[in-house]
Amino acid sequence: MVLGTVKAKAIRWLEDNRGLVIVLFCLPASFLFDLFIQFRIWLDRKLSATTSHQQRVQKIQDQVTEWSKLPDSEQKPLCTARPNWLSLSTTFFDKRKCHQVPIDLHDVLSLDEKNLTVTVEPNITVREICKFLIPKGYTLAVTLEIGDATLGGLAFGVGMTTYSHKVGLYQEAIVSYEVVTADGNVITVTDSNEHSDLFYCLPWSHGTLGFLVGLTLRIVKVKPYVHMEYIPCHSQDEYCKKIMELSGATDKNTKVADYLEVTIYDKNEAVIMVGNFADVDSKSNAKVNDVCWFYKPWFYKHVETFLKKGGEEYIPLESYLLRHNRAIFWVVESMIPFGNHPVFRAFLGWLCPPKPAFLKFTTTQAVREMTFAKQVFQDIVMPLDTLKEQVDTAVKLFDTYPLLVYPCRIYDHKGGAPQGQLRAPPKSRLVPGTNYSMFNDLGVYGTPGQVERREPYNPTHAMRAMEKFTRDVGGYSFLYADIFMSEEEFNEMFDMTLYNQVRLRYHCDGAFPRLYDKVKPEIDVISIGETYAVKKEE
Repeated sequence: MVLGTVKAKAIRWLEDNRGLVIVLFCLPASFLFDLFIQFRIWLDRKLSATTSHQQRVQKIQDQVTEWSKLPDSEQKPLCTARPNWLSLSTTFFDKRKCHQVPIDLHDVLSLDEKNLTVTVEPNITVREICKFLIPKGYTLAVTLEIGDATLGGLAFGVGMTTYSHKVGLYQEAIVSYEVVTADGNVITVTDSNEHSDLFYCLPWSHGTLGFLVGLTLRIVKVKPYVHMEYIPCHSQDEYCKKIMELSGATDKNTKVADYLEVTIYDKNEAVIMVGNFADVDSKSNAKVNDVCWFYKPWFYKHVETFLKKGGEEYIPLESYLLRHNRAIFWVVESMIPFGNHPVFRAFLGWLCPPKPAFLKFTTTQAVREMTFAKQVFQDIVMPLDTLKEQVDTAVKLFDTYPLLVYPCRIYDHKGGAPQGQLRAPPKSRLVPGTNYSMFNDLGVYGTPGQVERREPYNPTHAMRAMEKFTRDVGGYSFLYADIFMSEEEFNEMFDMTLYNQVRLRYHCDGAFPRLYDKVKPEIDVISIGETYAVKKEE
């Protein structure tokens, strides 16, 4: 009894003083941890410099071949040896139950300026590819805003950005994959060769169909800056209508901006951001704002200042692409409530953000359960014409702001036939005269309002209700985050038809985990959510 009381008081103290704890312990430790990780990666690259890409891939093939020779009783499912804490997923897949294969592939292999493609190994990060491409006048067609995300992780998971209203999800920018299969063969996978069925299933597969050892991505020509226009909106109808128009969702001939996003600050207050590649002359130089300097306000806080009156500015391209990195969108505010204070930014802003890898590395079972129960991290892809209902539902269930909205094309590549885990959008939702529909990512991150106010909150109820809404409107939950669906509900949200056929053709059954088993939470989210809700109500 006494121990339980002490534990409860300790948890409450940590909750009330979480910012202080993170500043005093987590930020310095995270900084040192990241230095170690960067040194290890640098060392790995130095050691691998004496080998070719083909030799490194052959080493992976050899390990898969050795696995295939094991007795059936010793053949555990295959997975990469990359530690869970290095991924950006909120879950902790139990790799101890798998046969782990190291994938030490960290190089940019080639740049094809004629065909506008870049070929990379899968562990290249977003930050690294930005530093490689931007000085040469290019960037990826789809560039995630978090610098530590790997290009391979995005390829087998999912990614989108503010350019996605022009090109679609990250998978639409992939020209080819280089994959080691369960048989130990290395194959090149494109949308038009004999492996086209696999091409459409590799996105959203999360490493359940093979090992990714290389990929070729489309790039776009760019200018050094992004000209930003900030458009304040003061009603829900206003921002829902404007984003439909600006994204080209109602007319394929609409001249759309290079970058487009919305940050919603409450149900009736939002800022639409319209960005275009630009050069800067001497007259415009005064309007340049490098938003990534550590002493600058967090980007979403900076954008909020345009609610009263719109405005414009120029942001250096790399800083624009990584504009949300310092605050991990707005997640850091939940960790360090005073993190955007000018004094904190001036003296300690350079330590932010705490590295996701460090936070995961130090996560205990108890911390994992408490974090899951008291925070929400969800990205959900849904039809843009349901944006009003999306916001209403998210606010009702989670009562947290801001909300992120990125318009994004979802294509019908096969005339309605199975095309991977994402179904072709219904014909009624296609933009007239095209083979795509305009969807959007709704990003919900942070601490639910009920938790902030210490009111009853049932994360199980909230997330299952959000997932049901998503299924009802024909949307999809990003699988990096906790899911609460049963396997039957999962198969209702995602189209597993082609995926199951591909697993048979490429002998994945028994060799790789199934998708649902790979992405479902390692903890009993239903039970923990219900237990937490009961505690709140007592």
